[in-house]
Amino acid sequence: MASLSDPDVREFLSHGTRTGKVAFVAADGRPVVSPVWFVLDGDELVFNTGKSTAKGKAFARDGRIAVCVDLEEPPYASVQLQGSVTLSEDPDELLRTATEIGGRYTGADRAEEFGKRNGVAGELVVRLRPTKVIAHFDATA
Repeated sequence: MASLSDPDVREFLSHGTRTGKVAFVAADGRPVVSPVWFVLDGDELVFNTGKSTAKGKAFARDGRIAVCVDLEEPPYASVQLQGSVTLSEDPDELLRTATEIGGRYTGADRAEEFGKRNGVAGELVVRLRPTKVIAHFDATA
């Protein structure tokens, strides 16, 4: 089984601007999938979400999560992370993670702008520490 410390997994997850598809359970029990921008921080996958969003509320009820990141062109590949999350509203951590995520997805020249917009009260830092990692790097083989 792969792990987040595997260099191939880390390279795949960190490459370009691939989004994570986050799976969670809505309040009424429906399964939901939502895209997120993310970064790796040590042995965790980190993203931000609003405290009052469906994701924020779901993780407050139940911290279990699955995230899939995929390559949508040949050779088609994916990494799935399963585990649980911790949530933080720490203002410094919010600003830092929102800025880093913004830099990855909007470019270094807009990182600070994105951080200031999203690293604010009412937002959450969501940290996924995976208990299971499934990696397939070539679906055509």
